[in-house]
Amino acid sequence: MQQEFQHIVKFIRELYKQTEGFIPLHAPVFNGNEKKYLNDCIDSTFVSSVGKYVDLFEERMAEYTGAKKTIACVNGTNALHIALKLVGVEPKTEVITQALTFIATVNAIKYCDADPVFIDVDKDTLGLSPESLKNWLAENVDVTKSQPQLQPQSQPQSQSQPQSQPHNKKTGRRISACVPMHTFGHPCRIDEIMEICNQYHIPVIEDAAESLGSFYKNQHTGTFGEIGVLSFNGNKILTTGGGGMLLFKDEKLAQKAKHLTTQAKVPHLWKFVHDEIGYNYRMPNINAALGLAQLEQLPQFLESKRNIAKKYDDFFSSSALASTLSLIFITEPNNAKSNYWLNTVILKDKTERDAFLKYTNEQGVMTRPAWTLINKLEMFKSCQCENLSNSEWLEERIVNLPSSVRI
Repeated sequence: MQQEFQHIVKFIRELYKQTEGFIPLHAPVFNGNEKKYLNDCIDSTFVSSVGKYVDLFEERMAEYTGAKKTIACVNGTNALHIALKLVGVEPKTEVITQALTFIATVNAIKYCDADPVFIDVDKDTLGLSPESLKNWLAENVDVTKSQPQLQPQSQPQSQSQPQSQPHNKKTGRRISACVPMHTFGHPCRIDEIMEICNQYHIPVIEDAAESLGSFYKNQHTGTFGEIGVLSFNGNKILTTGGGGMLLFKDEKLAQKAKHLTTQAKVPHLWKFVHDEIGYNYRMPNINAALGLAQLEQLPQFLESKRNIAKKYDDFFSSSALASTLSLIFITEPNNAKSNYWLNTVILKDKTERDAFLKYTNEQGVMTRPAWTLINKLEMFKSCQCENLSNSEWLEERIVNLPSSVRI
């Protein structure tokens, strides 16, 4: 087996033209106007949450994704937190999501004092399974007409108008949102998820943190749900150092998000007036300057990423390794165009996966497994879970390979 692993390491080193030294999983590339825009930002003295680069970055990102409006945040987790609050996620409600995800998805739910419900994923998309979602809702959820005492501020309604509310039959709690994730940049079957959630009057927040540049049926991920969330962490395809973005269909909801993320401060020439609990979540201008320069290079980055993915696919498909190791390279799902943020392989079993991880990392080639399923972490062990057989199968076999953009 070590001979096969050695062959893979050799290929990765040739791919990145690096015969020795450390090869990271995903390193940023600064090859454009980054220094120019950063220097301009510093010279302007507007390095905090006000400045031209924040506005430009939001405008250009809206143009690229097709969102009606975008709001830049300090990071993707902040963006998820605000998105959940905007659609009415409240304490002691439940939010449907997947256990195969980065912990930020579920931490944001707990910030709202809500509880996650874990549903299985599909093996081909690695994202929330519409079939599992449909089955769980049919078995566990009733939709009733209720007379709410207080509507979320983002969704004002007449107090005399009844609202359809989905409730968990076992816990009695309201299902306040569904958060599917586009895992490693591969779009999930978001249109089917939307259709199912609409039937149950459940708002959808898309965790598109990893999928900037990914499209499903020619529509950018993050623009199907009520709100979408992007991340610009240092390891993402586009980075602002740290940062996130909210994608909106509704401009009024976007305005509400901007208000909340700037400490809910009411505009005034000199007074400090705040009309509700707000958050210091607004992206600084200096981060947006970096992001704008990165966004200008996104087409080039995406082309490089798809080229790298093809080389991996060709290597594993044409090599005897595929049959020797029972190895599968994950390609974009049907009807999708993935950004291939991380290139992913499925190995035979956990034993083979661990042996591969040990060997590659000892050789200075950074590889990583999937996250530990969130329901297995101590703080989430008591949460509700559907059958997670696909998630458990993938957790034991996934390995992510070096995927940095090559220039």
